[in-house]
Amino acid sequence: MNLELNGTVAVVVGAANGIGRAVADGFAAEGAFVACVDRDERIEEVAAEIGDTHDTRTAGFSADVTDYQGLCALPKLIASALGPHDHLVCTAGMGSGKFGFPFWNLDPKDWEQTLQVNLTGTVNVAHAFTPAMVHRRRGGFLFYASVAGQIGSQTDPPYSASKAGVINFSQCAARDLGPYGVRVNCLCPGMVKTDLNEGVWKAWCETEEGQQNPQTYDEWAEEKIKRVVPLGEWQEPEDMAAMSVFLASPRARHITGQTINVDGGFVMHS
Repeated sequence: MNLELNGTVAVVVGAANGIGRAVADGFAAEGAFVACVDRDERIEEVAAEIGDTHDTRTAGFSADVTDYQGLCALPKLIASALGPHDHLVCTAGMGSGKFGFPFWNLDPKDWEQTLQVNLTGTVNVAHAFTPAMVHRRRGGFLFYASVAGQIGSQTDPPYSASKAGVINFSQCAARDLGPYGVRVNCLCPGMVKTDLNEGVWKAWCETEEGQQNPQTYDEWAEEKIKRVVPLGEWQEPEDMAAMSVFLASPRARHITGQTINVDGGFVMHS
């Protein structure tokens, strides 16, 4: 399928590894020019690898979603290197690193960094990149949330609440930016084998249950997948990338304000 993204400019925030790396690869495979943004010091190297693999133009930029002023400098830097951006996908996120059931086992301070990165970081990205899109009256955002933001996952309340905020903010932004021809959607992964998901297992291992009934990461995940995922399989970063690239394409030109689950059926709304 030709998604008509050849020569467009995609910005991927959180592109150094995991889902973000897969999304950057996905855009590059379609012939897009890709600006890879991450706080990881390897980001320029990652961008070069992606460009070489897919024979397209790429550039790496070091930035942290909690640094609003640093983000504000990026649109001009990206435009100078690759051209004005058409698409932005923000995959940056983190968990609290603690097992939050019941929630009062956590301290309110355990919430601060997770909210700062996941919710305020997404808002920072939106504020930094929106003016250029409004000026050109085109483009689209895709913000990554999680199925945990829809079901109130008890394993990590700070993470769940922050991602619920991302879903709501995406809807607000879609309404505001629609008149300017800019689309905004939200993608919710389910069970994906990432460092973040492994961090949930590590936090569980420290609980009383985890110490009394120890399981390897694969054992823990397999049991959870059988219990909550109707299709019974892990989702892969490439599955997220496929949807991300499609949503940026003209074939999705009437899709905005939507929360789309790529979760093997984990979350179903009747």
